[in-house]
Amino acid sequence: METSLLTDLLLPLSLFIIMFGMGMSLVVDDFKRVVVYPKAVILGLVGQIVVLPLIAFAIIMWLEVTPLIAVGVMLIAACPGGTTSNLISHLAKGDTALSISLTSISSLITVVSIPLIVGLSMEYFLVADQAIHLPVVKTIGTLIVITLLPVGLGMLVRKKYAEFSIKQETKVNIFSGLFLAFLVLAILLQQPQAVKMGIVTTGLVVACLNGFSMISGFIIAKIFKLDARQSTTIGIEIGVQNGTLAILIATTILHQPVMAIPAAIYSLAMFASGGMVVFWRRRQTKNL
Repeated sequence: METSLLTDLLLPLSLFIIMFGMGMSLVVDDFKRVVVYPKAVILGLVGQIVVLPLIAFAIIMWLEVTPLIAVGVMLIAACPGGTTSNLISHLAKGDTALSISLTSISSLITVVSIPLIVGLSMEYFLVADQAIHLPVVKTIGTLIVITLLPVGLGMLVRKKYAEFSIKQETKVNIFSGLFLAFLVLAILLQQPQAVKMGIVTTGLVVACLNGFSMISGFIIAKIFKLDARQSTTIGIEIGVQNGTLAILIATTILHQPVMAIPAAIYSLAMFASGGMVVFWRRRQTKNL
């Protein structure tokens, strides 16, 4: 995806709108759940911020992924869950409140953790002649502007206009899903050869990452004896990432469209796996 109106204006603006919409679904109590229900929230955050990048690194080393693609895989693993994870969790009859809390809190943490994880990944995987400079200050500033700022503004709107905000939640979720689909399609059309090569070289990596991360979430939740709804949510939150944010960082900040390919392919994989979880959970709860 070459630098264009899409990457320079439409992508950041759309992500701002998506995060603003997420903010309109939040209230202060969503952040208090870390105190009220510490086990579920802490397990979910550890899974997202620590376990997922470790799984990504292990898969990359196991399958000997090429350097630029390896960084792209680490980038999608470093991103938080998005509004898509909240929607899938709701459809799968998970703990929607927990999902929203995990998404919101992880979005705050990843302002710092994304530059750290991506920066270390670039140092590790890229050799001297491939070196790409990660503008840490710019990256943090961009993440604040397109994540924390709109979420904060959205929460203010929710506080003052609660009824209006609640009515917009479904619209924002639909817009989020459609825009991510549009981004994936744009990458497919603008980088056809790179995508074909990417599917060949990263398809297995991305499928393994999505599958193992989601399964690890369920396992972690079961080990610590969380209930079925919380286990479902943690599995989804670890397995469903903010692909829009990953694509923005790859194309707008790093100017490396190849690094966006794992995020695009992962987005397809997470919709497929998320759909399977929804189907499985609805059949399971129907029989109860």
